[in-house]
Amino acid sequence: MSDQVVIPNVPIASIIAMTVSLVVSVGLPIILCILVYRKTKARISGFFIGAATFFVFALVLEQILHVIVLGAAGTALTGNIWLYALYGGLAAGIFEETGRYMAMKLCMKKSLNKQNAIMYGVGHGGIEAILLAGLACVNNLVIAVMINSGQAPMLLSLSGVNEVTYQQALGQLMSVATTPSWIFYMVGLERISAIIFHISASYLVYLAVSRKKPLYYLLAVLAHFLMDAAVVVAGKYLPMLALEMLLLLACAGFGFGIWRIYRRERAPIA
Repeated sequence: MSDQVVIPNVPIASIIAMTVSLVVSVGLPIILCILVYRKTKARISGFFIGAATFFVFALVLEQILHVIVLGAAGTALTGNIWLYALYGGLAAGIFEETGRYMAMKLCMKKSLNKQNAIMYGVGHGGIEAILLAGLACVNNLVIAVMINSGQAPMLLSLSGVNEVTYQQALGQLMSVATTPSWIFYMVGLERISAIIFHISASYLVYLAVSRKKPLYYLLAVLAHFLMDAAVVVAGKYLPMLALEMLLLLACAGFGFGIWRIYRRERAPIA
């Protein structure tokens, strides 16, 4: 089957775009961690607590819920974009913001201040960027290099003789080879927006814990819900570039508002 398929070479522009997004997805969290540490003397442990919390609550617990709910509801949920956006936004908001709250309340009890809350946000958003976007970029780059070095037939042969598996592998190779180069930049752009959001939401949850005002936690859940749900719905009606630019503007606005609160916040934790 593989010798009957011609897979075009991946343009160098696409490889550059993948590399840029990889650098953003992996490098930005590391750079932010170093900057926050040097500028605020926040504890590095906050970064790893944020990273671990995202992994447990978003990649383990939330995924278990998705398996149960989507398995039971099926296309009744996934086939309706409004219901799917409502469910997905609520699930992400509740799991991730609850994870933040519990981590700050329990794991950062003795070290919680506004600087460490920012470091937590860098870790939470940073590990998401590394695991979800960074690894995807690495995968795409490996495929691109193998295609351009003439190893596409070997990749297809590794998929086995199963027709379904073969078609999936072929689809992935063709996708990397034929996707317009500029789209690969969107991966990095989206991660910038997401990291800004996670730092901002983490600060809201910090206020909920430090001031003992659950309203801030609820605001973080609401903001997370609105962002995720809006992306799902808008993705159906807006071009990708327009969607990513609007997302960046929204997250930048959210981040600016939180930054102003951060600058005014001087009260020590009770």
